[in-house]
Amino acid sequence: MSNNNFDADHLDTLDRDLGRLANLEAATAFASRPMVGLGISFVFVVLASLLATVFFGQSNNTFIVIIAAGIGAYMALNIGANDVANNMGPAVGANALSMGAAIAIAAVFESMGALLAGGDVVSTIAKGIIAPESMQTSAIFIWAMLAALLSAALWVNLATWVGAPVSTTHSVVGGVMGAGIAAAGFAAVNWPTMSKIAASWVISPVLGGAIAAGFLWFIKSRIVYQDDKISAAKRWVPVLVGIMGGAFSTYLAMKGLKKIIKIDLSTALTVGLVLGIIIWLVMIPVIRKQAEGLENRNKSLKVLFGIPLVVSAALLSFAHGANDVANAVGPLAAIVQASQSGDFTADVSIPLWVMVIGAMGISFGLFLFGPKLIRMVGGQITKLNPMRAYCVALSAAITVIVASWLGLPVSSTHIAVGGVFGVGFFREWDASRRMKRARVEANLPELSSDERSRRKLVRRSHFLTIIAAWVITVPAAAILSAALFLVVSTIAG
Repeated sequence: MSNNNFDADHLDTLDRDLGRLANLEAATAFASRPMVGLGISFVFVVLASLLATVFFGQSNNTFIVIIAAGIGAYMALNIGANDVANNMGPAVGANALSMGAAIAIAAVFESMGALLAGGDVVSTIAKGIIAPESMQTSAIFIWAMLAALLSAALWVNLATWVGAPVSTTHSVVGGVMGAGIAAAGFAAVNWPTMSKIAASWVISPVLGGAIAAGFLWFIKSRIVYQDDKISAAKRWVPVLVGIMGGAFSTYLAMKGLKKIIKIDLSTALTVGLVLGIIIWLVMIPVIRKQAEGLENRNKSLKVLFGIPLVVSAALLSFAHGANDVANAVGPLAAIVQASQSGDFTADVSIPLWVMVIGAMGISFGLFLFGPKLIRMVGGQITKLNPMRAYCVALSAAITVIVASWLGLPVSSTHIAVGGVFGVGFFREWDASRRMKRARVEANLPELSSDERSRRKLVRRSHFLTIIAAWVITVPAAAILSAALFLVVSTIAG
């Protein structure tokens, strides 16, 4: 085959791929229309309930499991609409991925993470938050889990509508706590565990923001502000990609592959170090080749961070699918187990069909309702480019590793959004510092307070809305869950 034919075939294939993504974007835009999206969501919830009748079989509790499966599907849709934006938002905001490509990649990798590496056994979702033995009967336990699941789903739905990315895990935790208090009193709650979860509201975003800002400072000082940017990039970008590769290898070894193999932190760090060095060495000639012919300006640097950013977004989605889906469908799995055996104090095994509901629900929720929060996280908090978005993605992996090492509870949602805030506030500080120095050198007066406020690089309205949503997630879900439990148990009683 001649080179011309090869090039033509290659271009045809590329055109077809781009056409498919364009079709996906058009389909997403169509499905995002309120009535269409709601209609498809309703059909999915009904199908999930039918799936429960097929796999659970006939028993006294079949009707309860059917209802729980429908609510679990509703919860999964909301995770896709809200939580996944944290992984894909920075890449879309930096224009490294189109909305259609981001949705396609996230749907595939979230589902793979849930189905291939999702925890097949989790502790009872109530254990650790409330004492299951404080529940008098399995029926009370089932009603409590049902209320927890529905309250968490409703809260995440409301947060998505408002435009606030919140932690779905914290929503479930709040729901379980509220139902537990309504069912068995305040003494049933494990308050030390709840205090750790409350601490994560502060720890997660601060740690994520600090690490993201630190890497952005490094990139600016070692590459962006250098006279020969391309030579500096050839030296440091392979190192940065190696750090990213090592961090994600450690992250996935600890968090994403627990179903396949159990790995402790020291082993995971060793795996990450070895793979990080290998990736660094491999990337040296790759970056050198990519840098050929690039002009010595900031715009050229974005090309070198594009592929690492896309890979990091995919890996974050895989790890999110492996971890958070199990947490979200945990109450549904607990209801299934308690309905089958009557035992609600043992560890809960998550059936495959429950994980399928979780994985498919996330994909549908992302496709139907995800673009709103992806745009908000990616472009409306602060302006992102591939270098800034890369810092956010890298901070997400490193923060989880550091938190695991220190034994601190963290939220992936809070880390990612905290990383975006960290990058934005660092840019504000850096721009202000450089401008102040330039004005002093030029002997110009300082800017007025009004002028300084106009130069803010982080939108304060989004910042305050998101922080407020984080703070009230657990109490709001708890109050809603307690009310739902009282209503359900009164009707059932």
